[in-house]
Amino acid sequence: MEEYKKRLALILAETGALFFARGLILKDGRTTPYFVNMGMFRTGRLSMEMGAFFADMMVSRSIARETDIILGPSYKGSAIALATAIALYTRHGIDLSFDYDRKEAKTHGEVSASGSIFVNRTFFDGCRVLVVDDVATSMGTKYELLQKVQSEESSKGFRVHIKGIGIAIDREQTAAVYDRKGKVVPGEKGENAIGKFVSETKIPVYAVAGISEVVDYLFLEKVPLLIEGKRVPLGSEWMAEFKQYMETYGV
Repeated sequence: MEEYKKRLALILAETGALFFARGLILKDGRTTPYFVNMGMFRTGRLSMEMGAFFADMMVSRSIARETDIILGPSYKGSAIALATAIALYTRHGIDLSFDYDRKEAKTHGEVSASGSIFVNRTFFDGCRVLVVDDVATSMGTKYELLQKVQSEESSKGFRVHIKGIGIAIDREQTAAVYDRKGKVVPGEKGENAIGKFVSETKIPVYAVAGISEVVDYLFLEKVPLLIEGKRVPLGSEWMAEFKQYMETYGV
């Protein structure tokens, strides 16, 4: 397991961004024994660490030298893009541009003529872009961002190459399945949203770490993390629940 993945696992445990508890419910309506809240990376130090995880992943997987611009979808992705660009320069001497999208195009000031949807206007003909974000669930945000990039290409008359999508944690699970009344069907596996995205767009998705390797590492190293509100090592009972959950809903 790469060092940057170990650092991510330890900080997820330290901050409580990864926690286990009874009765947790995902946004899609399914129960889950654990939850990951990347919003806990909310200090200067933790923002710096987040950027370092992405930067080290990009270098380790030979993505950095194939990228010109780091693009983060607003709002969380914009902070990650900035942190990653800083970390790439300070840790690896690689100086890349970063950018992020507006929720709606600016039509006054310096862009009144172009109406660009991207804040820093870093795109150029043939540029290679890596999109970064905290998580990937339905991939809806990523599809929306690709549409904005395509609109920018059309309006400016140049070509943008999306080299990949980078996410912090891959939950490695399928989407929920619903009945005719819109109620979630427990125990049923839906589609693999990331797999579908890759198949449709031919754009690879890179995770800093998968949830299984993070949990396995914390379990083997007996690292304390938040379980039912108490900071204790992950025991065999919780590990069994996690394994069962992944067997039920995992990709």
